[in-house]
Amino acid sequence: MSVVGFDFGNENCIVAVARQRGIDVVLNDESKRETPAIVCFGEKQRFIGTAGAASSTMNPKNSISQIKRLIGRQFSDPELQRDLKSMPFSVTEGPDGYPLIHARYLGDVKTFTPTQLLGMVLSDLKSIAEKNLNTAVVDCCIGIPVYFTDLQRRAVLDAATIAGLHPLHLIHETTATALAYGIYKTDLPENDQLNVAFVDIGHASMQVCIAGFKKGQLKILAHSFDRSLGGRDFDEVLFQHFAAKFKDEYKIDVFQNAKACIRLRAACEKLKKVLSANPEAPLNIECLMDEKDVRGFIKREEFEHISAPILYRVKRPLEKALADAGLAVEEVHTVEVIGSASRVPAMLKILSEFFGKEPRRTMNASECVARGCALQCAILSPTFKVREFQVNESFPFPISLSWEGSAANAQHGGAEQQQLVFPKGNPIPSVKAVTFHKTSNFSVDVQYSDPSDLQVPPKISTYTIGPFPTVRSDQPKLKVKVRLNLHGIVSVESATLLEEEVVEVPVSKEPAKEDTKMETDEAPKDTAGPSANETDVNMQDVKGTANAAGVENGVHESGDKPMQMETDTKVEAPKKKVKKTDVPVAELVYGAMLPADVQKAVEKEFEMALQDRVMEETKDKKNAVEAYVYDMRNKLSDKYHDFVTAPEKEEFTAKLQETEDWLYEDGEDETKGVYVAKLEELKKQGDPIEERYKEHAERGTVIDQLAYCINSYREAAVSSDIKFDHIELEEKQKVLNECVEAEAWLREKKQQQDQLPKYATPVLLSADVRKKGEALDRFCRPIMMKPKPAKPVTPETPPTPPPQGSEAQPQGADGTDANPNVNASPNRTANPSESTAAGSGEASTASAEPMETDKSETTSSFA
Repeated sequence: MSVVGFDFGNENCIVAVARQRGIDVVLNDESKRETPAIVCFGEKQRFIGTAGAASSTMNPKNSISQIKRLIGRQFSDPELQRDLKSMPFSVTEGPDGYPLIHARYLGDVKTFTPTQLLGMVLSDLKSIAEKNLNTAVVDCCIGIPVYFTDLQRRAVLDAATIAGLHPLHLIHETTATALAYGIYKTDLPENDQLNVAFVDIGHASMQVCIAGFKKGQLKILAHSFDRSLGGRDFDEVLFQHFAAKFKDEYKIDVFQNAKACIRLRAACEKLKKVLSANPEAPLNIECLMDEKDVRGFIKREEFEHISAPILYRVKRPLEKALADAGLAVEEVHTVEVIGSASRVPAMLKILSEFFGKEPRRTMNASECVARGCALQCAILSPTFKVREFQVNESFPFPISLSWEGSAANAQHGGAEQQQLVFPKGNPIPSVKAVTFHKTSNFSVDVQYSDPSDLQVPPKISTYTIGPFPTVRSDQPKLKVKVRLNLHGIVSVESATLLEEEVVEVPVSKEPAKEDTKMETDEAPKDTAGPSANETDVNMQDVKGTANAAGVENGVHESGDKPMQMETDTKVEAPKKKVKKTDVPVAELVYGAMLPADVQKAVEKEFEMALQDRVMEETKDKKNAVEAYVYDMRNKLSDKYHDFVTAPEKEEFTAKLQETEDWLYEDGEDETKGVYVAKLEELKKQGDPIEERYKEHAERGTVIDQLAYCINSYREAAVSSDIKFDHIELEEKQKVLNECVEAEAWLREKKQQQDQLPKYATPVLLSADVRKKGEALDRFCRPIMMKPKPAKPVTPETPPTPPPQGSEAQPQGADGTDANPNVNASPNRTANPSESTAAGSGEASTASAEPMETDKSETTSSFA
């Protein structure tokens, strides 16, 4: 099971993985810890991440960025309309009212949804994690902004499905930061609560979270945010400033040139970073537009002056977070600042003045979210054992249910009824039950109680409940279960119709105890409210309006008490039982992708990924042809010079030059098969030359090895050493004959080879020499390594028994000889196995001594 955390930002993404020693941030293909969140569409493939960032300057209209700002937003959203003004690519409104991105891909203009583009980015992050872990990555945790709506959270889940990921938890970025901060703390108080404010000022948004820490637990007290206050706003201020300045001084309008806008924005971003550490900074761009070089200069005071409207908005989220948490400024013990834009000195100054204390930077401003996501994934995974640390998350928005009331019971017939189900700050996850007095089909809307901060339509989804079965009870109740899951997504999970039935139960004295017990146990079980029946500990009942929604309290409504037996005669006692029937629930989520559309997107992503892989392999084959041309041409003039004839060299050089010209002209854009065929064609001429050079370089070594092997066996065969005395002369003669034959073969082949020039096809191949040596070794080794035969062992003569009538030897109780010395000697000599084993061991050792050193060397050469 993979344990991976993804932090996908508006500008960059970071991947963190859990290992045995802790959390590590994964490096991408360029050995960088941050990967740009960009998808660039080329003519035949996509470039994602670092490759996309490299291509964005040259292909701005097909380079899609700012995906986090697009996903789950309506095209008419005022904030999105402001963002689109700075985006160089084309975005239009789709038929469902949500944006569609247009890009040229595979020779045609294609349309993509923001969810598809996020799926592409997540696919790239997934591949980075898989390369690092060397295993498949499926389970993960993804960090999301706290202000993401229900639709945006669903879109992230759909994007993860497109990428082949299974998110265990969509965790708020500020919560992930708080987790990464607190889980390593060993000095957290056990009783008093340590309040810490986390201020995350990222590229496009600002988030504030106040968390309370105790030993082994974290509780989120409040959230607040500004969705459009981030580092890019400072970049935009500088961009507008210098765009106006260059228009006056150099008479160029960068708004008329997409590439010029991208270059100026990039320069302004670098300028902002320089101003964070220096009181002043220059700006120089060569050939910005119309072949004009531009120069600029700005001081930090001027930068803060033109950024005053942005800085003025910083305090509002801080004040709102304190108010929601119910804390005074003095009750916040520590302020932690993270995010790329938190390095602006003016921001730090505002935070210091507001909290009355210096903000701290004990965490990595860019990586803490990804680390917190990986930690949360490790907590949810059975693979890792993590320190006990409880995270109590809260939901940032109030959620209500609304439905059309009954005309008979409503004051103004059919008026809409509304009930708050999940208040702001409700724990995540949570399940609540609402009871309706309904017997016919009706619809329930899930909506935001206060959508002003979100600036989105209030309705999230509509659930149609029905059709109902035949109702036989006078007062039926419909219990609707509403779930706020771990991802912060609200849904109506089920609807159950509860009907009371009266049944006659015979009761007698004999089985009274057993029957009464069953009835007593059964009644609460059947009639208990949701808090008693539901397995979820967060299950609660929500009171509805009169005659529209009621609440079960877990008490038997009829008021009947368990029966008590007073007589021995049978009686008929009425009893109420509750019949439960599931009622179908149909879901409609506004703006969400249908399951069929998600599946189509998965298939399309697979096709595009396959196309990318084919193009990468094609590039590799093309590079292989180009590398072969350059390498072989250099070698023909250097170390292959003596191994090729002049006409052959001239012909091959001309072929290489022709291939090079073809690569840069007609062969610039060919298929993988064409490049493979072209490389094979070149190798038909080049391989024989390489083979001749290789044979010449290896031939001397293998000849020496064969000669050494021949001499070793020949010397052993004619040696008078006693080690070989047990080998018969006839067998030694066979070894000599084999050595003579091998030596004659080697001498003949060597003479033939020495007479040939280096550019001729060799007659003595290294492989043939090795094969000859191996054959000689297989024939001679069994003969010369034959072990000496074991010496025969003569048993000792047993002692003569004493003459009859002599003094008898003492015996044991069982009649055997009691003298151990008498029995010891025959036992040692009568058992020849010990002597034989010892003798054979000595013989084996003796026979292995003569050729031990020489033969080991010979064998290693040809084994």
